[in-house]
Amino acid sequence: MSKVNLKNIFAKKNESAAFILSLIDVLQTDIIVEDSKSQLVFGVPSATQIHSFPIQLDDELLGWVKGDEKSAHIASLLNLLVKKENDQKRLGSEVLLLYQEVNMVFNFSDKLAQAIGAASIAQITLDEALRLTRSNNGMVVLWDPQNKQLTFPAISGEELFNTKNISTNAELMLSIGLNGQTDILSELSPLKKAGIIQPDVQSLIYSALKVNHRIMGAVILISTESNHYTAADLKFLTTLALQSSSAIESSLLYEKNIKEAKEKEEAMRKIYEVAGKFVPFEFIHSLGHDVITDVKLGDQVEKVVTVIFADIRDYTTLSEQMSPEENFEFVCSYNELLGPVIRKHNGFINQFLGDAIMALFPGSASDALAAAIEMKESILQFNKKRTKENKYPIQIGIGMHTGPLIMGITGDKDRLDATTISDTVNTASRLESLTKYYKAGIILSDATLKQIDDSSNFHLRYLGLVQVKGKQSHFGIHECFSGNDDIYIDKKLQTLDLFHEGIHCYLDRSFAKAIDSFENISVMDPDDHTALFFLENASRYLHNGVPENWAGAVEMNYK
Repeated sequence: MSKVNLKNIFAKKNESAAFILSLIDVLQTDIIVEDSKSQLVFGVPSATQIHSFPIQLDDELLGWVKGDEKSAHIASLLNLLVKKENDQKRLGSEVLLLYQEVNMVFNFSDKLAQAIGAASIAQITLDEALRLTRSNNGMVVLWDPQNKQLTFPAISGEELFNTKNISTNAELMLSIGLNGQTDILSELSPLKKAGIIQPDVQSLIYSALKVNHRIMGAVILISTESNHYTAADLKFLTTLALQSSSAIESSLLYEKNIKEAKEKEEAMRKIYEVAGKFVPFEFIHSLGHDVITDVKLGDQVEKVVTVIFADIRDYTTLSEQMSPEENFEFVCSYNELLGPVIRKHNGFINQFLGDAIMALFPGSASDALAAAIEMKESILQFNKKRTKENKYPIQIGIGMHTGPLIMGITGDKDRLDATTISDTVNTASRLESLTKYYKAGIILSDATLKQIDDSSNFHLRYLGLVQVKGKQSHFGIHECFSGNDDIYIDKKLQTLDLFHEGIHCYLDRSFAKAIDSFENISVMDPDDHTALFFLENASRYLHNGVPENWAGAVEMNYK
């Protein structure tokens, strides 16, 4: 606050000046007023002004009243007016300071209300503190009780702090700056010795961040000027710290809740992902549910689907050549190879059955056949790798059938299982077994063929009729020889008409003609084992005759 100026008291607009002039007239005295530097403030010097009376404010000399003995009354009046003027100035300064503080609190609160996140709130607090105190550097330090370490959400200004040394001297910081107090420090040697602040730092001020008597941390400011901070600075800093503490606490709590919610969500997502690897999501969705936790015992739905079974040929012989660990690794690599192919074509694996796979295709049967073909192609590439490793190549047989199927949840209250129940599944499984009998790679039923959008996209051969054991009905089956190498497919295409002719004669019991056709195929394509199968059957029936009521149908007793 500025010192009282004596000239202002004698200004024309000041009511006190008129009162002083009246008193001078009443006392009939001649005076002058000088300031502390003997500069004339009022009156005209004369020889009669031989007495001097001081004008003082709180033991500070402001000037003199000079004159005769009566001028002492003028000096007493001026001392009262000076005190009054000073009191008015002090009151004005306090009102101004209070206004500035209220305005600062209002603006600061508005900034905090717009901030998101503890780091943002800390930075706003620090920026405001640096602006109000004109500090060289500052930081907001928080204590993390869970990890028992200090964190620094906000640091600004010159590089006068060493956060690494602060972290390694947490105990020192907990006693200086994080002790829950608010203070101004000038003795900084412990902090300098620990390398927490630079040697040229001369002043430090701090205020604790507290919520409900719990110390969260502190706002710490430093300056390279000695005795830089005042009580007013401390008051402003305390106000900022009090306001920001609650905001930071709320933000940290919110961030904690968000983090916990995300962790729970991530945990549930992982659970759903893992559960989906045991029970396919497509199965759950087919039951009308979005997540596995919604399923219950007895849930079921009937759908028309295409079921495929894929099985490794001569797996028992193959497995005998491997150790249990090698066997397990082989099956895993086999499943990892074919699983993605099935999903690529809109199917899902219902069961891994050791060396076999059961998959369902709820959409078009074309998807199932396309998947079977790509599975065969994948095995070709798989065998190339095995050959380089001096391992035996493998062959697979794939059977597929389309029809109604019940998907549901069975078991008891303590153990649930996703299962499928249908003759469709049994038929598909038996068709896979027939691939060994007919020496074919892929066999599909008439029902599946009827559901295929455009059969001309696939290489197919009719294989005649089969009959399910215990039933009178029989149905046609077809071989798909797509998915093999180009030479294999070209040979099959060259003999396709002969094969169709041979099958027609075979089913018509014209075995001699059938033998001619299949023998011609054997000459052109000795590796056509399916043609050899029909050649052998036709020769046997020609010499031994056919069973009674034979209609060319093979009874499906195979599993």
